[in-house]
Amino acid sequence: MGLAALLLWGAPAFAREPADAAARDETAYRQLELFARVLSYVENNYVESVDRKTLVHGAIQGMLDTLDPHTVFMPPEVFREMKIDTSGEFGGLGIEIARKGDRLVVVAPIDDTPAARAGIKAGDELLAIDGESTQGMDLGRALQKMRGPAGGRVLLTLMRAGFNAPQELAILRDHIRIVSVEGALYDGIGHVKVKNFQDRTDQSLRKELDRLRALNGGKELDGLVLDLRNNPGGLLDQAVAMSDRFLPGNLPIVSTRGRDGRNASEERSRDRDTEKDYPVVVLVNAGSASASEIVAGALQDHGRGVIMGTQTFGKGSVQTIIELEDGSGLKLTIARYYTPKGRSIQEKGITPDFLVPENSTGKAGADAPREKDLQRHFRAEPSQTTSEVAAAPRGLPANLKDWAVTAKLTDAQLRVALNYLHGLAPGTASRGPGTTAGR
Repeated sequence: MGLAALLLWGAPAFAREPADAAARDETAYRQLELFARVLSYVENNYVESVDRKTLVHGAIQGMLDTLDPHTVFMPPEVFREMKIDTSGEFGGLGIEIARKGDRLVVVAPIDDTPAARAGIKAGDELLAIDGESTQGMDLGRALQKMRGPAGGRVLLTLMRAGFNAPQELAILRDHIRIVSVEGALYDGIGHVKVKNFQDRTDQSLRKELDRLRALNGGKELDGLVLDLRNNPGGLLDQAVAMSDRFLPGNLPIVSTRGRDGRNASEERSRDRDTEKDYPVVVLVNAGSASASEIVAGALQDHGRGVIMGTQTFGKGSVQTIIELEDGSGLKLTIARYYTPKGRSIQEKGITPDFLVPENSTGKAGADAPREKDLQRHFRAEPSQTTSEVAAAPRGLPANLKDWAVTAKLTDAQLRVALNYLHGLAPGTASRGPGTTAGR
């Protein structure tokens, strides 16, 4: 089974225990009998009438709450919303959230959404939604409360470092159509912002690169800033396709390994539609997660791009989505993924080649939540290789300076990335700290 299928709908071909082994597992059957007995007691004797479906869904959620934070049960209405997400259109606020201990925190607001326009920031603690405390609230319910038809009002209670007391923020839902790729041209150097990895994101990237070339008078770009900041990830096949776009053929992009060798697979680049060998800078931060980290790790391991910014989120696991009989869904973690050189970024994230603070104050987004802060997250594995790529960020070249095009940019990280590319001698390709094997 290819990696692309792992995050798409449909049941994967799981390995099964031999029939005689399953039959001998009397302990499992006794536990199921215990569950059935408790369910019967509750249905027949609880002080008020109860709904069996609600009880069973609650039991499933409780079971999965003992596993990692990315394994979740989605009732039918939440599962429908999740499928809508991958199309890039939904009604809501545009907030990516995660659980940090017993709190719900903002991973990142999605660009150009009501949440971003209202000033919500990564690291904000979400205390209540429409007056209901988020203490103990599962992610699915929180997302469901924030989603809905455009024009509806949602009252968020937020706490942030620097606030003297929680603040309430009323935001109107909007019909959010996420344009996953947007670009601009800076005197021959392209800047492409990839907001998430949804259906056709790689196709959108190709169209945007072609548009920038047309703006450049039909000439090839002198360099590219591939901006993955605050990109929470999405469909794995799109991350593979985007990495492939910048790599020559037959190079490893990402591999996965599950328990006892199950769900093991490797995706490699293909020698078609490959971009020219212009210099590339990949911008990342704490909001760059999952699929974003796959792209950054692949380009970093092969020396195809220089990684700039701050440490990434650190999600190194793969989930499959299974649609169940009643319309509900199960998102199940089935494997860890590894960069081309065998690195697991779980907990650790991608370390940039050049550490560039997010603003002029020098702050590097240390307060933003990362995988290591999530309850029940997987622990990092030792590196699978004897050599670590970009073990520590390097210092920026001393001769970097603003030029007319970047002097007035308020985005400090983008300004540094553009200045870096502008400072490269004509014809010099950016290869990061290492060289590409077999190239």
